Amino acid sequence: MKKFISSSFLVLLAFCLIFSPTAIAHAESDLDIASKSGLLMDYFSGAVLYEKNSTTHLPIASMVKMMTILIALEEYDEGNVSLDTMISTTENASGMGGSQVFIDPYVEYSFEDLLKSVIMASANDASVALAEYFNGNEKSFTNRMNKRAKELGMNDTNYANCTGLPAPEQYSCAKDCALLMREVLKHDLYHNYSAIWMDELVHPSGRKTELVNTNKLIRYFEGCDSGKTGSTNEAGCCLTASAKRGDMRLISVIIGAENSKTRFNESSLLLNYGFANFENRFLVDMTNPISNLPVSKGKIENCDVFASENYVAIVKKGDNLEYETTINLPNNLKAPLKVGDKVGTIKVTKDGTVIKEIDLIVKSDIKHSSYFDTIGKVVENW
Repeated sequence: MKKFISSSFLVLLAFCLIFSPTAIAHAESDLDIASKSGLLMDYFSGAVLYEKNSTTHLPIASMVKMMTILIALEEYDEGNVSLDTMISTTENASGMGGSQVFIDPYVEYSFEDLLKSVIMASANDASVALAEYFNGNEKSFTNRMNKRAKELGMNDTNYANCTGLPAPEQYSCAKDCALLMREVLKHDLYHNYSAIWMDELVHPSGRKTELVNTNKLIRYFEGCDSGKTGSTNEAGCCLTASAKRGDMRLISVIIGAENSKTRFNESSLLLNYGFANFENRFLVDMTNPISNLPVSKGKIENCDVFASENYVAIVKKGDNLEYETTINLPNNLKAPLKVGDKVGTIKVTKDGTVIKEIDLIVKSDIKHSSYFDTIGKVVENW
């Protein structure tokens, strides 16, 4: 149902839709996991659909590398590094134990090869090589990781290295891992490598190392295209994974599974539960214009207005919950305006409480009409 209310200054558009809360936790009696901790999150809304000990501080092994990956992706998006940037390796990086791709010391590898090795094969040596390149040494890079974690609201995380190798002071939690994966998924470059099952790294010497994705779900679970595994005696077997089906994307986290089979089974259990019981609804869609308004004193007569971001609600199938969305816009726009200029707002409310306010913007420059433009319009109309 749509209802229109107008005044000389404002146009309000209010409509009621069937949506669920933005943050919910359904610990169903028939859904349980044996692992120490777990969480299921809706990617678009951030709603928590299932949780078990989701803020408990635990070692997470190589899932630490999600932050290493994120910083590398952000460096790329900011233009500080390109895929073919050559990175010199050190004895320290090449000598890292655990999971590795056996990089040689004192040679150069491309940023793309090192990043792909971390994303696919969880390579400790490639992780340290990236850390040393961006911050000079791993300790400085680790400080940067902790700073970025705080910026993302990861309040139950402390990093001691960039690899996830055991360290007494290093910990995280299922909730923070989901928040981090949600941020990683925003970067297009990540998706170039996260769903590759097998590849190879060609070393400068011509030697080859086979890369096999540590996340088996990308091969065996429908819609899974990303994730990060972790495994040490201390942490047990861990996995943060994401899958997309239709318009819905979910993130699952498993920490402290007793073996690798259990982490994949329980991740699948959580993801299947989410897809079977919930669905996404786009309450605000930034790709389609909200309104088309006349422009006062502009070179153009009308201009589309868009939301600056999407707002998606997660719906539990069968629930009937009402949300109201109110659009606040002037009767007309006044030139000049630039791309991204705010011209109004859209508010999402539930039970009278505003739960989200989104700016309404223009996506094109609107120049002020000149004297000759005005004369031209008069002549044209005449």
